[in-house]
Amino acid sequence: MNQTDQPNNNNAGKMSRRRFLAAGTLGLGGLVAGDALLREPHAFKIEEIALPVAKIPPGRELRLVHISDLHIRAFHDYYQRVADAVNALAPEIILITGDFLEKDRNLADVRRFLELLQASKGIYAVQGNWEYWARLEGENMRRHLARAGVTLLIDQRHDLDVRKVPISVLGLDYPSPVDRLEKLQQQADPSRVNLLLSHVPAFQHEELDGRIDLILCGHTHGGQVRIPFVTPYYLPRFSGAFVSGMYRVGPTATPLYVTRGIGTSLFPVRFLCRPEITLLRLHAT
Repeated sequence: MNQTDQPNNNNAGKMSRRRFLAAGTLGLGGLVAGDALLREPHAFKIEEIALPVAKIPPGRELRLVHISDLHIRAFHDYYQRVADAVNALAPEIILITGDFLEKDRNLADVRRFLELLQASKGIYAVQGNWEYWARLEGENMRRHLARAGVTLLIDQRHDLDVRKVPISVLGLDYPSPVDRLEKLQQQADPSRVNLLLSHVPAFQHEELDGRIDLILCGHTHGGQVRIPFVTPYYLPRFSGAFVSGMYRVGPTATPLYVTRGIGTSLFPVRFLCRPEITLLRLHAT
């Protein structure tokens, strides 16, 4: 046998390693794709935030639950599990910051989900961009939500007391223009705990004058697909530099919290960005 006729063991070894690496890469890609498409979009996480508020008397604590960006195309087990988890937190108030539905306008299933929610002092909400895009905004949406026990605030203030703590929920309608912010802020009583709901996090924070104690927002979905140490590839308009979590904004460093939301938009995908139910525990300083 000539030397050239002998098998090249080095080349065979290289091919085996390449095949192994290719198979491993494909397998890893399949796992990532499966997680992003099948598991993570329905693997919600409860985020618990404790926030001191000077207006709350010593020894008292308010339990609020914040959810957003439901994007209910059809009611299924996932939304039942979300409702059960929200109710298990025993919230005194539930706050929803918009995007209940999408262009299919599935109000029947939106109402089915909302009717499951329980809060001793009520459920309050604002609209998001999808309510406008679906052309179900305004009084029409208000009536539908009211049938499910939800109070829709359109540039309005709603007052309530929770264990003798006076609270105002202020609903800033999408897309939170400055003139509406100024008018709504003028309605805020500085002696009350003032909670501002806005679907979008990026608006004129420089106009905040200290009367607002907490701002709650959604809209960003946390980016939906996150790569560590990398800015999200896509954030919708009016997100600004806000992705998810707690920020301090405006001249008086008002706390602003952005939730990752419950549903998905554009693509039914999440990666390293699980859906979120937020429990906010407001207590004395």
